[in-house]
Amino acid sequence: MNRWRGKVAIVTGASSGIGAAVVKALATAGMVTVGLARRVERVEALRKDLSPEAAGRLHSLPCDVTREESILSAFATVQQMFDGVDVLINNAGISRDSVTLVTPGNTDDLRAVLDTNVLGLVLCAREAFNSMRARGVDGHIINVNSILGHKYVPFPNLNLYGASKYAVTAITETLRNDFRDANTRVKVTSISPGIVRTEMLPEGDQFSAETPMLEAEDVANAILYALGTPPHVQVHEIIIKPVGELV
Repeated sequence: MNRWRGKVAIVTGASSGIGAAVVKALATAGMVTVGLARRVERVEALRKDLSPEAAGRLHSLPCDVTREESILSAFATVQQMFDGVDVLINNAGISRDSVTLVTPGNTDDLRAVLDTNVLGLVLCAREAFNSMRARGVDGHIINVNSILGHKYVPFPNLNLYGASKYAVTAITETLRNDFRDANTRVKVTSISPGIVRTEMLPEGDQFSAETPMLEAEDVANAILYALGTPPHVQVHEIIIKPVGELV
């Protein structure tokens, strides 16, 4: 991670779960880290878990990735404050487990999943890449995907969540080709965890205290690994599961 010390990272969905673990890990590793979230006060509260030096490297900005104007404003602010972004962790993601694909009146829920997990991810990648290219930076974009982006699992009420993660798998490969065709050395990586113990876990009896789960810090460590590879090495995909997971 030495090559990234003092460089600028943006993390979306930074207020809890994987995003919160990632901003703490990146700030501790020496990166100027900007956490984007709707609940910025929760990002600010993460400073108490860090050393004074790392806490000084953690910043927060309000951003709703379902709104393009909010994304543009956040990236423009980073540009003004830090001259651009070197690393993007596309972590923001939601599920809506109260509806199925055929539940009457489910349109708003389905649109929210697609706008957050797919279109928001693409727009953030677009803004980050163009910041990197304009400054000649060999940056890195990491998309937080899911094992559900590689196989269908019949969990109840997944509706468009699995489809949105399959989209992330395809988008990551499309971005890789776009970056190459643009004659850049910007990297892109997909991180696909299995079940992670976060606020996104649905309530119900499908998970028990004995269900094998990853912690958010496990995913953050995988992200650090991908970032820490030499400039000529590109990690395309990391699938990470807890030992004993059935999925």
